[in-house]
Amino acid sequence: MTGPGDTGADDSPPPPIPDALWQALARSAFRARFHLDAKDRAYLDDRGLPTIMEHAADFIARRLAPAKPARDGRQTPWRGHPVFVAQHATATCCRGCLEKWHGFAKGQALDSTGRAYVLTVIRTWLERERP
Repeated sequence: MTGPGDTGADDSPPPPIPDALWQALARSAFRARFHLDAKDRAYLDDRGLPTIMEHAADFIARRLAPAKPARDGRQTPWRGHPVFVAQHATATCCRGCLEKWHGFAKGQALDSTGRAYVLTVIRTWLERERP
């Protein structure tokens, strides 16, 4: 069963993330400047990726998945958690960026497939950031 807190940890494979997305993000001077700092890396290492992805699922369900999230465009802090950094790096920080970069229309709630896609993007970026 999938729901707002789904971390994508079921038996189904994660949604495919096109290579073109990673190439486009790398070409963006704004997106490419985001990296985990020492504090974020330590937090990720201490808690582990599964726990961080549980946090991500909660953040996405509350702050990004609703059709009209509160404070849209300003709902994701710039720092303070590895997921926040990942969201800015991958343009999964607000509904405007999600529409522009990933094709998810504003004004429509993200279904379980959309949430799983966003979580896969975040997880992949975090895995790429680890040494």
